[in-house]
Amino acid sequence: MKHNLSDIAKNVRTVIKKHSPEILTGIGIAGMITATVMAVKATPKALTLIDEKKEEQNVDKLTTVETVKTVWYCYIPSAVSIAVSILCLIGASSVNVRRNAALATAYTLSESALKEYKDKVVETIGEKKEQAVRDSIAKDKIEKNPVSKNEVIITNKGDMLCYDAISGRYFKSDIDKLKKAENELNKRMLNEMSVSLNDFYYEIGLDGIGIGDNIGWSINKGFIALQFSSQLTEEGTPCLVVDYSVVPDYDYY
Repeated sequence: MKHNLSDIAKNVRTVIKKHSPEILTGIGIAGMITATVMAVKATPKALTLIDEKKEEQNVDKLTTVETVKTVWYCYIPSAVSIAVSILCLIGASSVNVRRNAALATAYTLSESALKEYKDKVVETIGEKKEQAVRDSIAKDKIEKNPVSKNEVIITNKGDMLCYDAISGRYFKSDIDKLKKAENELNKRMLNEMSVSLNDFYYEIGLDGIGIGDNIGWSINKGFIALQFSSQLTEEGTPCLVVDYSVVPDYDYY
């Protein structure tokens, strides 16, 4: 029984720690609502105190200082609730900032390790065999996500069937249009220092995706460098698999 209670307590602590930003944000919002309700309820009492004070002094109007001195304690519960709410919201923001920083660090380390691994593969087996490995990976991707189970997006930028390795979408384009988009965005990067993954998608006629504004390329990490692999779909239709030699970075901007 004691052991079970210990496990339950440990699980509760884990859940609270994991969801602390959501919990703190919820408490903060609830506290703000509560503070508003308290302030509304305190107002009639405050107005009564003001009227009593005016009668006591035999005046028609109190000064601002006198009004505050007369009613301030009516709003103490509301002020305390607001203060606690602000602290909770600041705490939630602080936790999110720390988590995002840790995520960015982990992503950078993974990206660096991947680049080192790819460079070593090319050095060890040679460029032609490395290309064969990438072609095999591209083939696996379209076999696991066949065109027959997906919508083919018409972009009016070509008639060749293409597959985007990141978003998993099939669309119509051609290699010249894709390379032109790559060059245009690399030129833009010289002026703007960075471009997002969604910027690339918009350039080739696709809609953006959820993470597309959060990842991209920066001039200090390297320009966009598309990789192409020609494959056949399960129906024997030629398909150009579009991949990225420089992976979009989380901290690109």
